[in-house]
Amino acid sequence: MSVPAKHYKALCSLFASIKTEEEADLLLQDLLTPQEIDSLAERWQLIQELVKGTPQREIADKLNVSISKVTRGSRALQYGSGGFKYFLERMARKQ
Repeated sequence: MSVPAKHYKALCSLFASIKTEEEADLLLQDLLTPQEIDSLAERWQLIQELVKGTPQREIADKLNVSISKVTRGSRALQYGSGGFKYFLERMARKQ
């Protein structure tokens, strides 16, 4: 069952209102389970490794995840909406 578009839009607005890492932490701690937070953090790490050109098997070993997780991340990076690339570039400009 799909979430109504207005609910998704409200969630996007909530994320857009985050101003600091501390605010992001407060929200994530209440919004997600510890396992969901771990999964998102893991996904972000493997995306960053993929962009660096690290081989998939090396990423799987380094992060202690399955190769299928790394492959899914690679597909999202290649064929997704472009969000990962956008935020990777944005984070690079901040540094």
